[in-house]
Amino acid sequence: MKFVLFKKSLEEGAAPVYLFDGEEEYFKERGEEMLKEKFLGEPSLNYTSFRGETLKGDAISSLIAAAESFPFMSEKRIVKVTDFYPTEREYTAYLKKYIENPQSTTILLIVNSDRSKGKSFDLKKVKGITWVDCSKADEDTVLRWIFTQFKRNGIAIDTECCERIMRYCLADMSRIVGETQKLLAYAGNGKTITGDDVDAIVYRDADYKIYEMTNALGMRNFGKYETILTELLGKGMDEMGVLNSLCSYFRNMFEIALLHKSDAETAAALGMKEYAVKMSRRQAEAFGHIRVKSCYFRILDTVNAVKSGKISPQGALLKVNAHLFFEEKANIAE
Repeated sequence: MKFVLFKKSLEEGAAPVYLFDGEEEYFKERGEEMLKEKFLGEPSLNYTSFRGETLKGDAISSLIAAAESFPFMSEKRIVKVTDFYPTEREYTAYLKKYIENPQSTTILLIVNSDRSKGKSFDLKKVKGITWVDCSKADEDTVLRWIFTQFKRNGIAIDTECCERIMRYCLADMSRIVGETQKLLAYAGNGKTITGDDVDAIVYRDADYKIYEMTNALGMRNFGKYETILTELLGKGMDEMGVLNSLCSYFRNMFEIALLHKSDAETAAALGMKEYAVKMSRRQAEAFGHIRVKSCYFRILDTVNAVKSGKISPQGALLKVNAHLFFEEKANIAE
């Protein structure tokens, strides 16, 4: 089930075995909190956690033994295991019997990422395991969540401001939650949140600032580019950090253009967030493949020149900036 359906399902009671699987840490953390709040008393006596990498072969028996124990002064006990990827043989030998006949007073909670673990058994396909999809929510779901938080607190906010919060946080729910809480505390009851409020309160990820700088490049707005660059340098990022960030960003745009895959497939292939892929793809299309390629290789060459001692980081950043804004003239001059 999708995570948005998980809370509703708890009204009918807890499933004996859950698999929280996906890259969105907020959903996994919030799901565990919901289970604890609703079913767990005396957490110090009724909560046990394991690390999946320590459970190989016979060691899995310790997980089953914990799950078969009874709760003390609590409706349920929770046994949690993280990053647990048993092989098919391990599943059959140690887990299958328990999954088919679980302890009714135990919630066995398996919390995994969505990373492939080679020949591991696909727990999502097991009938006795309730799979909660903790992958990234779509944009509409994120926007509804943001809007609902303000509405519940009697604070007005429009769609544009919700979108701005989402963009500044690169659609990362953990960041969105924290920044939304900051805005709620700032606003108080009865206030209307404006775009200026969002700009003043919500911290923009460094990656988002690189995105803004690249947008400025696309529009050839050198003034805006310089303003953001000065802000980054003034908040602790040095010239080499900016160069590496720009190089990484243009490399991502270059590779996205080469892959010709969907946003989800590209995100998996490049180890990026799907929302970041979508934003980068738009910029790559606006720049054009030739310009993206030119910028990426020019920045890469300059970064390598710094590493080999041929140029200082300060001089390298000036050289890169000149190429990014005056690439045609620079090419002619060279």
